[in-house]
Amino acid sequence: MPDFIYLASQSPRRQELLRSIGVSFKLLLAGADEDAEALETMLPNESPRHYVQRVTALKAGAAVLRLRQRKWVEAPILVADTTVALGRRILGKPADSAEAASMLQSLSDTTHRVLTAVAVTNGKKLDLAFSESRVTFRLLKLAEIKAYVATGEPMGKAGSYAIQGRASAFISHISGSHSGIVGLPLFETSDLLQRYRIKTSG
Repeated sequence: MPDFIYLASQSPRRQELLRSIGVSFKLLLAGADEDAEALETMLPNESPRHYVQRVTALKAGAAVLRLRQRKWVEAPILVADTTVALGRRILGKPADSAEAASMLQSLSDTTHRVLTAVAVTNGKKLDLAFSESRVTFRLLKLAEIKAYVATGEPMGKAGSYAIQGRASAFISHISGSHSGIVGLPLFETSDLLQRYRIKTSG
């Protein structure tokens, strides 16, 4: 069995986290013919937990098909999805700066949940784990929100912020998995990988 995995994610943060636990990986990214964003479409009245687990399973299925079509050597595939939830409201990636500002205004002076599902598959079976953390934002001034949005950092981020970036100054408290909030819960990820005989330094 290969001593590496495929990572079906273009997130540089997930790549850094995998490297931090000594996992060798190759990227298995969607091609131009795939509508990867369509997998993240929300269903009516869907709970945040169901959403993030369903999307992760869909990503895994798409990655398996991609690997077979490309006829690359077989190896375990890792996928993940992260979302931010304020109550039952799912805060995905903002469509534009106005939506990013609106999301951040909603998160100001509140505690929200960050949900990450991670899955590993070999094309025959799928193992999935789930991580839930809580993040509290202090009261944000409108000028702070505008300045943060202007940096461009909120774009492409669930909930319109990155805990490892400038938004760390907004956060007064976290409870749970810091790496899960970043986008890949390392405790759960290590456990899943070991089931596929992939060693980690964790």
